[in-house]
Amino acid sequence: MTRLESEIIFTPIPERIARLRELAYNLWWSWHPEAQELYRQIDPSLWELVYHNPVSFLREVRERSLDNAAANPLYLQQFDAVMAKLDAYMNAKETWYTRTYPDVKDEMIAYFSAEFGIHESLPIYSGGLGILSGDHVKEASDMALPFVAVGFVYPQGYFRQRLDQSGWQFAEYNKLDFANVPATPARTPDGKEVVVEVELPGRKIYAKVYRFQVGRVQLFLMDTDIHPNSQQDRELSARLYGGDQEMRVSQEIVLGIGGVRALRQLGINPTVFHMNEGHSAFLVLELMRELVMQGKPFAEAMREVQARCVFTTHTPVPAGNDAFPFPMIEKFFWQYWPQLGLSHDEFMALAKQNQDWGPTFAMTALALKMANHRNGVSELHGHVARGMWQWLFPSKSQDEVPIISVTNGVHTASWLAPELRELYNAYLGPDWEDRLDDSQTWQKIHAIPDAVLWEVRRKLKSQMIAFARERTRQRFVQLGQTPMVWPVLEEDILTLGFARRFATYKRATLIFKDMERLKAILNRPDRKIQIVFAGKAHPRDDPGKRFIQEVYQLSMQSGLAGRILFLEEYDIAVGRALTRGVDVWLNNPRRPHEASGTSGQKASLNGVPNLSILDGWWPEAYNGKNGWVIGEEREYANYDEQDWLDAQSLYTKLENDLAPLFYEHRDAAGVPTRWIEACKESIVTVAPMFSTRRMLTDYMSDLYMPAAVEAAAH
Repeated sequence: MTRLESEIIFTPIPERIARLRELAYNLWWSWHPEAQELYRQIDPSLWELVYHNPVSFLREVRERSLDNAAANPLYLQQFDAVMAKLDAYMNAKETWYTRTYPDVKDEMIAYFSAEFGIHESLPIYSGGLGILSGDHVKEASDMALPFVAVGFVYPQGYFRQRLDQSGWQFAEYNKLDFANVPATPARTPDGKEVVVEVELPGRKIYAKVYRFQVGRVQLFLMDTDIHPNSQQDRELSARLYGGDQEMRVSQEIVLGIGGVRALRQLGINPTVFHMNEGHSAFLVLELMRELVMQGKPFAEAMREVQARCVFTTHTPVPAGNDAFPFPMIEKFFWQYWPQLGLSHDEFMALAKQNQDWGPTFAMTALALKMANHRNGVSELHGHVARGMWQWLFPSKSQDEVPIISVTNGVHTASWLAPELRELYNAYLGPDWEDRLDDSQTWQKIHAIPDAVLWEVRRKLKSQMIAFARERTRQRFVQLGQTPMVWPVLEEDILTLGFARRFATYKRATLIFKDMERLKAILNRPDRKIQIVFAGKAHPRDDPGKRFIQEVYQLSMQSGLAGRILFLEEYDIAVGRALTRGVDVWLNNPRRPHEASGTSGQKASLNGVPNLSILDGWWPEAYNGKNGWVIGEEREYANYDEQDWLDAQSLYTKLENDLAPLFYEHRDAAGVPTRWIEACKESIVTVAPMFSTRRMLTDYMSDLYMPAAVEAAAH
């Protein structure tokens, strides 16, 4: 037991089930419902109260409840089965990695990201980038890759969303109690706590490193809220994407430069460094500085770093890429570039990007120039990225720009409903999870009887509705209000889900373009439709907040009340409930601004077809039978025209395609057989190709191993 754990006061646990504490400190439990069930069964109400957090649960649970569990033969049988499964997982000799690369030894991939979305009880993620990072780490564990991850711990996490009576979003920050998260202090090989120091203007800043065990993978997160940092510097890692540009530069220096120094203290010397988005790009400067300090000329150091670095860009919108004015970079790095053997101008040229207001030091440009292995996150995004960054490769045409595509996927075990896992076990075979990316395996979905899949889908919708009602009830209690319509949501009507970050390009309000037509569609007596919305806007994104307010206020309008619901506080738990429980997943970004998107992939995995613009991953997945397309595969010069035409297409699809398919063609038992065909086709086509198993297989073959081979040549 580490010192941090020994300082935490846990309820005494009977020896027979003492390993519940060990299990709590390995986030493997976060994607194994049977492991979570070990805690929930002991005290279901407490499990909900601590928001599914085993560490907090073991601090709060009554001793008598633990004693009862330890005396229950059925519970002990389940406990033993889960622990045996964990042991087999952690000690497996044969894994995907050993089978695929049996002769590759001593490699290590270091994955840097500004956020990691592992579980709702660890709120250090904001949206898609963090969820993808969390899924990436979990799949690296499942495949037993030689892999380590680095990021920030954010003691105040990302904000909790609160809506006032008008629907305006307010941010609420809660201090993360380290006694309640599965963190232990990271230690050097000789047992000392790891604290890194990084130079900022006029001072040094210190970051303590914590270790989180995620299955077989170690996730190291840095925290600056420690002595002897000033109050200002203690706040540096307090909030995800908080503060002004100076704080952003400071955060990214600690993430990139401090992250490399943390790995060195830990005795970890990666072969490959993967920058997930540009936030961590300063790490290339530290890698080059190390080599220059060893006596290598800068040009040689740069070539060596370029060989071993991988960079993934996620942002097809210029404003989404961090770029800092030269004076700010000068303030932070004036002592750093001499250590590289560079002049001021040579250093600035590493990432120079000309903007309308003057030159900037662009993090994406830095990462693209200093990594020989680069990718976008869907085929369409790869094409867009090659166009955006062609200026960095002036001798190449857009198609020749060396940015490939690795389309995002989702971690199957994290997002698949347990009820569907049982069904897939029965029809795909007990070892189907070993063959996640095998399309032939998934063809067996067609053999599931329509009535059986329909019954599971109805159960998942009922669970989602119960979840949404409880969330809504709690909110109205807090506000001291009475809901206009109660109970919210109906069980047996066609239900759409729209849940994502409320960035304006995602057009959350598109469906309200023609109010009278929408009201007629939602309230047609024989074909009723309801829509559940959820999502957060960035704390400084007032236009996004106005979209949330507009949806919320419209949900109370006559003709829409009872048909539109906005759920407060979008997080992993809400995303899980909605992607499993709705009938259709709605996505209508302004093409081509969606880099990839993964929420629709989670929905399809659970038998929920997509109704989407042909943007991000959907153009690769859509086959005419596994969902529906909104609008045309084209781009518009006029946004108003685009919005109007896309809205009309959306209404027409709902009226002519979705509603008839859902409500008609029912057999004697009331099963909508043609609808179930679309559900099955959605699973069969999306589950294998848009899994993190396929995604990491691509990363290994197209990026990680080529980088390792190139690094070995230096």
